[in-house]
Amino acid sequence: MRKRIYEIIEVGEDGDCISKIYDFCMMIVIVISLIPLAFKEENVIFNMIDGITVVIFIIDYLLRLITADYKLDKGKKSFVLYPFSVIALIDLISILPSFVVVNKGIKMFRVARLIRTFRVFRVLKGFRYSKNVDILIKVFKRQRDSLAIVAMLAVGYILITSLIMFNVEPETYNNFFDAIYWATVSLTTVGYGDIYAVSVIGKVITMISSLFGIAIVALPAGIITAGYMEEIGQKE
Repeated sequence: MRKRIYEIIEVGEDGDCISKIYDFCMMIVIVISLIPLAFKEENVIFNMIDGITVVIFIIDYLLRLITADYKLDKGKKSFVLYPFSVIALIDLISILPSFVVVNKGIKMFRVARLIRTFRVFRVLKGFRYSKNVDILIKVFKRQRDSLAIVAMLAVGYILITSLIMFNVEPETYNNFFDAIYWATVSLTTVGYGDIYAVSVIGKVITMISSLFGIAIVALPAGIITAGYMEEIGQKE
């Protein structure tokens, strides 16, 4: 019985209609649960939507918890380890905000709005119901070393360029965080224009940073694409 439940709540295999229907229904529930976040006001309908969808999420979480040994394949330890897994924590973060009750007499409106915003993590719940996302996750796991090197390269480049610019044009940046912000925007070649170099040396550094940024940003895209194609090729 538990194994069949596990097969249903996991991503549907070819030929398992019940599992595919479950995945589709859960995706619909996730989308519906996000509707109240698109409005500033709260009303009875939105509260009902939140209440019903949260109950469904809780049931889904409990079903996954009682079948954790099939998921993690670590025996009884699975029931202890599962709540600390990334996807289980995402489930909890998307559920818990609905249980937070803030007294209207207390001036905690901003805190309440922030906690309410945590419900957006429900979007991440949808990742587990798609085979394509599952393939993408496997690609990230296999290519994590290469992606980690690229990430370290990007972070190092951002820190170095921000330190250089912070000292070359101290009057342009109020603090070091502004310099990091500029370096990140320049690295990704976005260029918002709210903070920019004014001296000749600063402009030269900006141009060099943008050119290197194109190469660094392109690296992870190539790694992920190659890994994705390799993963698809193995499944065929």
